[in-house]
Amino acid sequence: MRTQVGIVGAGPAGLMLARLLHMQGIDSIIIENRSRDYIENRVRAGLIEHWAADLLTEVGAGARMAREGLLHWGINIGINGDLHRIDFQKLVGKRVTIYGQQEVVKDLVAQRMAGGGPLLFEVDGVSLHELTSKTPRIKFTHAGRAQEIECDFIAGCDGFHGISRPSIPDGVLSIFERDYPFGWLGILSESPPPDHELIYSYTDRGFALYSLRSPELARLYVQCDPDEELENWPDARIWNELGKRLGGARKLAQGVILQKGITPMRSFVVEPMQYGRLLLAGDSAHIVPPTGAKGMNLAFADVMVLARAFEAFYRGKGDERLAGYSAACLRRVWYAQRFSWWMTQLLHRFPNESAFDRRRQLSDLDYITSSEAAARSLAEQYVGLPLA
Repeated sequence: MRTQVGIVGAGPAGLMLARLLHMQGIDSIIIENRSRDYIENRVRAGLIEHWAADLLTEVGAGARMAREGLLHWGINIGINGDLHRIDFQKLVGKRVTIYGQQEVVKDLVAQRMAGGGPLLFEVDGVSLHELTSKTPRIKFTHAGRAQEIECDFIAGCDGFHGISRPSIPDGVLSIFERDYPFGWLGILSESPPPDHELIYSYTDRGFALYSLRSPELARLYVQCDPDEELENWPDARIWNELGKRLGGARKLAQGVILQKGITPMRSFVVEPMQYGRLLLAGDSAHIVPPTGAKGMNLAFADVMVLARAFEAFYRGKGDERLAGYSAACLRRVWYAQRFSWWMTQLLHRFPNESAFDRRRQLSDLDYITSSEAAARSLAEQYVGLPLA
């Protein structure tokens, strides 16, 4: 097979890139090692920044989001039970949309399958070759047959555990990472959430997050040890801890727990995000803690930059934008890393933290919830910085 851009991975980054290229008349082939059913039903966070929701609409994949997505014009910050609202509309005139990542994937897959170009599921043995040549290749097995795609470029959109980043020779990439001494125990519950907007709750017992997928479906998290076993958290203990960390300002309804899992907390960046004609995007190049809700939004930002660079190249404007792809993306990546780290250290209890650090956290929280300038800074970053 022959295409202009071979895309490894059918997550939000790969699917959005393919759509943007299709709109520019640039051919692509997407390969994905999982099944369509798997990627469309793998529950992930779903907070979409203002500009990213507008992007989904612009590419023709926002109709269902417009019907089913929940617009949030603020968040609540809890300080040992006392809730303080950060009003995005008043502060920056923007909002975020709650719409599950798996729903975004469904919409983009449906669009692709309706005529956007080839999308191959359940491929095996993917390997990348001749990355520094003008015709890099993707080799794989599909439906029992060995196949190969010759490309002008390869976009590595296959996530943190994918094949794209490890295909770059040792010594080329600089790695920046941090592991955090806690995780999130998350549940999906058939119960109304305690508020129609998210609650980020700092307590002496640890952090908790109260979010939603719909008015009847709650997504709830409690801070826990990173190596905690799920067996140590029966349903009754989870509900008890969630109730204690919410405080008395809201009522926590209990319901059937549909899903339960523990998410580790990590910050990770590689530089540069490209090697030869392989360009990394999304989680293959960076991971942020979920506290800042930046993962899918950063992936969309990466592929917006990449699509513009491909457009310039194929319109005969040279490869300057492609050469500068990594530098253009990394500025925003590090903004998101800083914000996600800041939110994480602000709201979580750290093991063996000193009395000084705890007092500093409480002072930070007091400042954010009482100063309009501080609240505006949080709001500006939360709803998404403009995409240059």
